[in-house]
Amino acid sequence: MDSEKIDYLARLWIMEAAAKIKKSFKETLDIDIKSGRNDLVTNMDKETESFFAGQIKEHFPEHRLFGEEGMADSITDLDGVVWILDPIDGTLNFVEQQRDFAISLAIYEDGIGKLAYIYDVVRDDLYFGEKGKGATVNGRPIQKIDPNRELQDALLIANLSVTRKFPTMWEAVKVSRGLRLHGAASLEYMDVATGRAGAYLSANLAPWDIAAGKIIVEELGGIVTRMDGGKINMLEKGTSIVATPKIHQTLLNNYLP
Repeated sequence: MDSEKIDYLARLWIMEAAAKIKKSFKETLDIDIKSGRNDLVTNMDKETESFFAGQIKEHFPEHRLFGEEGMADSITDLDGVVWILDPIDGTLNFVEQQRDFAISLAIYEDGIGKLAYIYDVVRDDLYFGEKGKGATVNGRPIQKIDPNRELQDALLIANLSVTRKFPTMWEAVKVSRGLRLHGAASLEYMDVATGRAGAYLSANLAPWDIAAGKIIVEELGGIVTRMDGGKINMLEKGTSIVATPKIHQTLLNNYLP
C-alpha cells in the first residue's frame, strides 16, 4: 500500500468534497428518509460518496470502497485495501443546523486500520491518525489519553437509545460531570480522543460511523469495543463504547450489565 500517495490524494479529495458541501448551504437539498424521519440522506451524501468512488476507481483500481449510501462496492470481507467512508456523518445536523457534521474516511489493509481522516467541515478541523504514528488535528500532535482519568472527572456522551437499553447508565451520568450529545459519531469519537469527554456510547453504529474514529482513538491509547466488551467486527453494525481505559472498565463493570 502506497501510504504517501493515498494520504496526499485523500486530503485533496476531502477538501474538494467539503468545498462542495459548504457551497450547498445556499442551495435547496434533495432529502430522502431512510429507516425513519430522523435518518436522512441528501443529494450531497450521495454525490460525495459517488465522487470518492470515482476517484478511487481512477487512481487505485485495485482498491474497494465500503460506504453508506449505495455508491460503493458490495463488501463481504476486508481483504486487500478497503476505503471506509461516511460522506456526511451527522446528516440530520447538516440539514437542520449546517454544523456538527463531518467527512469520515478510513483506509484498512487486510482488516487493519492504517489511515484515518475526520474532517469537521464547518470548524475546519482535520483529525488524522496513522497506525503506529499517533494522531494530529490540523497538523498538531494530539496528546495521549490519560489512562488514569476517572468517571467523576469526565463528561459522558451517550444517545438516548443507550439509556433506554441500559437504564443504569443514568447512574453513571450522575457520577460523571454530565451528559452531552452532538449527533455525529465521528466527532463524538474525537471528543474522547482529545480529552473533551471520557466516554461515548451508542446502541447501534455502522462500520463507516466508527472506522476512522477507532483508528485515531486507539492510536492515542483509548479503548473501543462493543458494549459487552467484545471486539468490533468492522463488517457489522452494533453497539459501541469508546473511552479512556479506566472509564471503559468502570462502565463495563458497574453500569452495563
